[in-house]
Amino acid sequence: MTDKPVLVSHTLCPYVQRAAIAFAEKGVPFQRVYVDLSDKPDWFKQISPLGKVPVLKVGEESLFESAAIVEYLEDAYPNPLHPENAVTRARHRAYMEMGSNILNGIAGLYNAPDEAAFRAKAGELRQRFERIEEELKDGPYFAGGKFTLVDAVFGPIFRYFDVFDRVDDFGILQGLEKVAAWRKALAERDSVKNAVGEDYPDLLRDFLRRRPSYLGRLAA
Repeated sequence: MTDKPVLVSHTLCPYVQRAAIAFAEKGVPFQRVYVDLSDKPDWFKQISPLGKVPVLKVGEESLFESAAIVEYLEDAYPNPLHPENAVTRARHRAYMEMGSNILNGIAGLYNAPDEAAFRAKAGELRQRFERIEEELKDGPYFAGGKFTLVDAVFGPIFRYFDVFDRVDDFGILQGLEKVAAWRKALAERDSVKNAVGEDYPDLLRDFLRRRPSYLGRLAA
């Protein structure tokens, strides 16, 4: 047993990554336990009401849903990753939710059955990132010089595009200079890099190849 918080994880889950990034940025030791979501163990079913990761075990308690987990980390540990101003903090939470919306769009992209559906999903994602391009200021991070939870959300998002770019340039991020600079800054951040294993790109590429979808056929 350990007195460290235990982050129940899956190797590809972007929501797990945002929690791992928050732990690293706050300098809080934690343990990771991985589960196979295609063959969920009974102990995991008991602590995850929705059958999803991440789950954070804190003593005898189990917290589920990534938004609740990162907010718990904000409340429980020093080195805040939210801004102090209440209005700014609310805007950051809204952009974190936009990040979750983008992740849903990415799932729609890699599950799109044909090219027309794929292009439609790519266009929707493009619109989201164009809006973000308008929001970004001087960088290098979302709020400027300070790394925040919005960055923890978008680091895993951009990691998908690192692998998508190996398949083809789909134009989703093309010409968005501020987004590109933000993506580069996050890719170089230790907390973001270390949130996944070295085999992550290969695992994601293999995941994509096995999709019965347009992108799956391209990746293959």
